[in-house]
Amino acid sequence: MHIILVSNRLAKARTFTLTPRRLLLAVFGLILTVLTLSTLVSYITVRHAADIRLPLLKDIVRLVTLEDSQRSQEYLKENLRVMAVKLGEMQAQMMRLDSLSARLADMTGIRPQEVSKPEPGRDGRGGPLLAASDMNESQLQAAVDAMTAQVENRTDILSVIESRLFEERVRKNLLPTSLPVDVQWNASAFGWRIDPFTGQRAMHEGVDFPAEVGTPIKAAAAGVVVNVEHHSDYGNVVEIDHGNDLTTRYAHASKALVKVGDVVKRGQLVAEVGSTGRSTGPHLHFEVRFKGAAQNPNQFLNQARANTYARR
Repeated sequence: MHIILVSNRLAKARTFTLTPRRLLLAVFGLILTVLTLSTLVSYITVRHAADIRLPLLKDIVRLVTLEDSQRSQEYLKENLRVMAVKLGEMQAQMMRLDSLSARLADMTGIRPQEVSKPEPGRDGRGGPLLAASDMNESQLQAAVDAMTAQVENRTDILSVIESRLFEERVRKNLLPTSLPVDVQWNASAFGWRIDPFTGQRAMHEGVDFPAEVGTPIKAAAAGVVVNVEHHSDYGNVVEIDHGNDLTTRYAHASKALVKVGDVVKRGQLVAEVGSTGRSTGPHLHFEVRFKGAAQNPNQFLNQARANTYARR
């Protein structure tokens, strides 16, 4: 397409050839110019609306600002509402945790004042909805802070309970409540009896487990081996210290399978049944001593037998 320009000032007419490329560039330039001018006008009018003192522009700015503020407030309220619901769920879980803590405290003998004791199965909540209102930011923050303090308190309580349970487990593991030989005992009971060698009344400070020579003898509890020797009365004897001044002796063994200083577990093999020392036949003479004084092993062995039957 050709465009011819004719002017009184021009000596001759000028001709321009309008190609598609030039037309496209012209349109693009026009659009860019319009967008630039509109953006500049909008910025100037909005930025300086107060200085220009145009009521219409002031109203437009006020409406835009109000809408933005309302959207922000609604967004904030919705977030606060969601957080409040989550906080309520956490409080319900905290009540269940309180119930569990109370039961564990009763089991371990711990009764801290901080532990609430709701009845089992009664940690639910409910009731009619009256005068309900959304929480504001400061109220929600206060509730979260209170919940944080409760969690820290419950953590301390559960740590104490865990420690007590661990101590109880260790204590039970160190008590001789496991059968040293898996046979019946009391062939010769603890206490006064007629001595089989002299026929006189004498004190028997343990119980006897009659068994075949070579029958495994196991530690009745965990501990440290403090004595392994051949004694004129006890024959081959093993003595284990379980802590808290409590020891056990395993006498008349055919041979000992541990040495002094060994740390043994409950049920670990420590010797084999024999008939060494002052003995009338193969058996295990088993003693429990507290601060060196002989104790009746039956108070421990009866629990060991009950545990054995329970496992069967």
